[in-house]
Amino acid sequence: MDQAFFWFVLVIAAIVLLLLFLHYVPVVLWITAKASGVNISLLQLFLMRLRKVPPPVIVNAMIEAHKAGLKNITRDELEAHYLAGGHVERVVHALVSAAKANIDLTFQMATAIDLAGRDVFQAVQMSVNPKVIDTPPIAAVAKNGIQLLVKARITVRANIKQLVGGAGEETVIARVGEGIISSIGMADSHKDVLEHPDSISKVVLQKGLDAGTAFEILSIDIADIDIGKNIGAELQMDQAQADKNIAQAKAEERRAMAVALEQEMSAKAQEARAKVIEAEAEVPKAMADAFRSGNLGIMDYYKMNNIQADTGMRATIAKPPKK
Repeated sequence: MDQAFFWFVLVIAAIVLLLLFLHYVPVVLWITAKASGVNISLLQLFLMRLRKVPPPVIVNAMIEAHKAGLKNITRDELEAHYLAGGHVERVVHALVSAAKANIDLTFQMATAIDLAGRDVFQAVQMSVNPKVIDTPPIAAVAKNGIQLLVKARITVRANIKQLVGGAGEETVIARVGEGIISSIGMADSHKDVLEHPDSISKVVLQKGLDAGTAFEILSIDIADIDIGKNIGAELQMDQAQADKNIAQAKAEERRAMAVALEQEMSAKAQEARAKVIEAEAEVPKAMADAFRSGNLGIMDYYKMNNIQADTGMRATIAKPPKK
């Protein structure tokens, strides 16, 4: 019983050691590489494991490059790119596609594009098959004040040499939108734009909006044009309302000044009336003093009363009759 258990443990240990050996020394992968014409040793595959580089990724990439006729790609370059955080399979796919499409793409350029965060394989495909970008509705106003809502389709092709450091799709859409707004803004009437929508495309293409971007604009097609608001009329109405508010404010200011002036004149009139009443109160005193001093006699006093009565009667007769 003990001997059977010993052989069982021995077999398990042998299997584990074999699996560990095959993991660190992938013999099957080495045979596949040799059969595909890729020159790589078992020691190099073992060292890849120690450097934490997956041998299948490197070997499969070397096999694909060898079968595609790419002779200038080495194992060290692929390992370095993987350790730098790059996508080895994507880079090799892009190089093979570029070679088949006669696109000038070197390994250094492809790895730089990949490490920059762009999909180099998709970029190569876009160089062969252009991409169509649909813009959101772009609002622009002609000189007659009518708003137009324009949708455009931009056909672009990837510019391999500008992928590193070049602007993306958002910049292309923004520049095209700016060109559309400028083109419509130069039109005298919105009817001219509706009759000749291709004039927008011509003006935008002449501006060279793809400069400094990762794309080359092949064409700009106007997909749809809708009539929006009458911005000119709305602006005129807003201006008229603003002028009205200003005029009302000035009128209110003048009214307040008139009320203040009226109140001031009323105060002055009351002050003058008070002085008159005060002066009238002094008249009896003056007459009494005149009587005492002998400067005013009784007959003079009666004559003055007769004159006042006669004046009051004439004023009453002169008034118009009440209706």
